[in-house]
Amino acid sequence: MVTLETLTRFVFGAAFVVAGLNHFRNPGFYVGIMPPYLPWPLALVYLSGVAEAVLGALLLFPTWTVLAAWGLIALLIAVFPANVHMAMHPDLYPSVPPTLLLIRLPVQGLLIAWAYWYTRRP
Repeated sequence: MVTLETLTRFVFGAAFVVAGLNHFRNPGFYVGIMPPYLPWPLALVYLSGVAEAVLGALLLFPTWTVLAAWGLIALLIAVFPANVHMAMHPDLYPSVPPTLLLIRLPVQGLLIAWAYWYTRRP
């Protein structure tokens, strides 16, 4: 029998794997949302893509769940400045509704809380 925790862990992990791989499929998008004060935007896009995919995959294995969850929390905190940058400069992203840019900020907190759920393993 699959528990709710196992099901949501697989959904969460798979979402990060897909998102991480998308950094390699569409790096230009991610470079475009990098705050200008960060150096080497393309390298950071690839690095964050690897981190997302690897941590998402590790979340799928019970042995690595806690470590992966803490890694995802750190990653979500690390990429938060890009979300803030987008919300503060909606004119740079005319294809994204400004409301959506603002909604992403608290959603990041919900994702952190979701990842934190997996750090509290028995």
